[in-house]
Amino acid sequence: MKKISIIGAGPGDPDLITVKGLKLLKEADVVMYTDSLVSDTLVAEAKESAEIIRTAGMHLQEMVDCIVERVNAGKTVVRLHTGDPAMYGATMEQVALLKQHDISCEVVPGVSSVFASAAAVGAELTIPDLTQTLILTRAEGRTPVPEREKLQALASHHCTIAMFLSATLTKKITKELQAAGWANDTPVAVVQRASWPDQKVVRTTLAELDEAMRVNGIRKHAMILAGWALDPHIHEKNYRSKLYDKTFTHGFRKGVKAND
Repeated sequence: MKKISIIGAGPGDPDLITVKGLKLLKEADVVMYTDSLVSDTLVAEAKESAEIIRTAGMHLQEMVDCIVERVNAGKTVVRLHTGDPAMYGATMEQVALLKQHDISCEVVPGVSSVFASAAAVGAELTIPDLTQTLILTRAEGRTPVPEREKLQALASHHCTIAMFLSATLTKKITKELQAAGWANDTPVAVVQRASWPDQKVVRTTLAELDEAMRVNGIRKHAMILAGWALDPHIHEKNYRSKLYDKTFTHGFRKGVKAND
């Protein structure tokens, strides 16, 4: 069966690719990658004889034609995607066109920028008794979002929200979260180019978000994390999970009485 591998390259740091992804990369005859988003250091792990194809300037059909030509020539093709292919990777449309040529796709997950960003600020995005839900979304810009997924509607849950592809839409973000009842002092963390050597972290509040982005010159390649899980003083507060509570019984440990 003819197939290619779509591999999550991770958020930027070349060490954050999976072991499986790196193995496939090193074995590939052809490596296609978005040169504006994937580390050249990672691509350099390909074997010396591999054909390296930069795709930042290609449209969808060009990429698919390129893949089909090489697969039909018996080449092993790897397509490196930034972060994880499941998130805003446009993988579905590639897969759909490749199926028309009887080419299947093996997808290898990668580390998403949302989790690299959380790591950069030392945040746990789900805090017991505070928030147990994380919404991954983006603000509506030139590309529309479904009516039921407008940011204000999602924000009504008052959980942690991670916003991809939204660095130029901070006025809209602030307005919609405020309309959903979010307080002006709600903590926000912005991570630009998470895990890259030039990573930048900005901590701010909902009311100050737009100005903080302007002052720091952040207009792209940024993850916006918002909600009280991003409180920089969260570690000083008494939010604790049941999992490690000594009085809590689960399948691997019997709880003890509180005064024991």
